[in-house]
Amino acid sequence: MKNLTTLLLTLIFGFNAYSQTVVSSSSGNAFSGDRTNEIKLNFANLIALGSIEIGYEKFLSDDTALDFQLHINDRFGYNSQANGKNYKTNAVQAAMNFYFGTNPNGRFFLYPLAKIRFGEFEEPVDGGIATTNMNAFMIGVGAGFKWELSESFAFGPYVSIARGFSNEVADRFTRIELNGGFSLGYRF
Repeated sequence: MKNLTTLLLTLIFGFNAYSQTVVSSSSGNAFSGDRTNEIKLNFANLIALGSIEIGYEKFLSDDTALDFQLHINDRFGYNSQANGKNYKTNAVQAAMNFYFGTNPNGRFFLYPLAKIRFGEFEEPVDGGIATTNMNAFMIGVGAGFKWELSESFAFGPYVSIARGFSNEVADRFTRIELNGGFSLGYRF
């Protein structure tokens, strides 16, 4: 986990060092100051599932951004941890956000994604504990909308669908996973 945190911080500061133009995901206009970076939190899944999804978005132009996310206590879809079920999983996700439209307050975006989940899922079976290896690579697509509250804050809903490539996970769950949420971001 320390190596993963170090890698994420290196990426964040590395992208920040190379920021050149100031862009906005919705207006396409430059703000005063450097606002090409955004850190965000999916507060809907935090409240509903106890899953912490934090992200970093680096705007490359008016219409594109790189998006990196860390999912702590990642769940498969929206399955609960009730009745002794326990997810011991985390994930990292990378995406490329493509923004569309000219609304000055917000825009739609589409994104292809790649996600790697690692960890285990435990559940009681016949008086014992059955463990499923949740290590999986997934690719998928998503869409969302982002409103800009000010130069510094943005929020909005998003949803994604991904296909996993782990036979063990597919035997217990399914290959297709739906995810979504509502994020709040701070731009700097």
